Amino acid sequence: MTKLILVGGFLGSGKTTLLAAAAQKLTAEGKAVGLITNDQAPELVDTRLLTKVGKGVLEVSGSCFCCNFNGFTDAVQSLVNQGAETVIAEPVGSCTDLSATIMNPLKKFYPDWSLAPLTVLVSPQRFLEVIGEEPSLADADALYIMQLQLDEADRIFINKADTLSDAEKKRLGQLLKQKYPGKMTGLMSAKTGEGLNLWLADVQSASDAGTTIVPVDYDRYAHGEAVLGWLNATASVQAKSANVDSALLLKTLLDEFQSEIKKTNSEVGHVKAVLNIGGKESAANLTSLNGTVDVREVEVKSQQPALILNVRVQMLPELLESKVRSLLTGGITRTLDVKIETLRCLMPGRPNPTHRFSI
Repeated sequence: MTKLILVGGFLGSGKTTLLAAAAQKLTAEGKAVGLITNDQAPELVDTRLLTKVGKGVLEVSGSCFCCNFNGFTDAVQSLVNQGAETVIAEPVGSCTDLSATIMNPLKKFYPDWSLAPLTVLVSPQRFLEVIGEEPSLADADALYIMQLQLDEADRIFINKADTLSDAEKKRLGQLLKQKYPGKMTGLMSAKTGEGLNLWLADVQSASDAGTTIVPVDYDRYAHGEAVLGWLNATASVQAKSANVDSALLLKTLLDEFQSEIKKTNSEVGHVKAVLNIGGKESAANLTSLNGTVDVREVEVKSQQPALILNVRVQMLPELLESKVRSLLTGGITRTLDVKIETLRCLMPGRPNPTHRFSI
């Protein structure tokens, strides 16, 4: 029987890192794992990174899973046909109402699939912002989406525990239990593996999936998505000299972008980038305006020099596009010849789910 695991959570919560870690562990145990990414537009950094793990990776783009239910189920079935025994999927980060639009329709229309509890990840800072313990730069309706994600979850995990002290872990764990009594909650670090085994054991064996359907104000939901400019870009690149440091160049690029958007105090959902140059590939991400750009080298699957950039920032799409084009034609060109191949910038449309079940 196919095991289907959904991992939700807002932009920057660490869903992709968890999918990669889970796929690596399950594959090491001899299980065939398929992965599904989701976005409002194609050319995802996530998809490129996840091709390095698992049985196969498919991307459902153009809308969230809930607004393209058939596209999502077709992707699951395709991976099953390729031999996947477990499929792990991450809905787009601004998506909520999954229990009503995905989990319960799946139980009705695909009873032969074994559906795991809906897991929602949240970063420590976002959790404190949602419950009102810390101020937030995020729009009130973006915070509303985060609140709904937590309210409907079967399992809630604060991710990035490796960034917390023992005292902070204790405080956040207590707050989770106070705010969400009756739900399974905890802390984990998808990056280091802390809590991974506990979570995997639970979602592989438990069957209490989609147990909470929450009332949703779709006007607020739509506005919470629409406050974000949504940009995906790809470019071909060519080094102008030997020994280009892809990690340093990528960090410099995202640091420059962060400095620019700080001028307008525009909160970040996430910024993700991959740069392949000189036979080395690096990935970088930024998950809040005042956060730190994290860069790491990743396994190279292609020798083709390329840059992929995914940006979700609380900014009008036309202004975001202008800033990214300036970025790609600015200081980076002292080191690289950059040719933009695709660039899509949009404001997400109003969610229109294929199905919506009530209690």
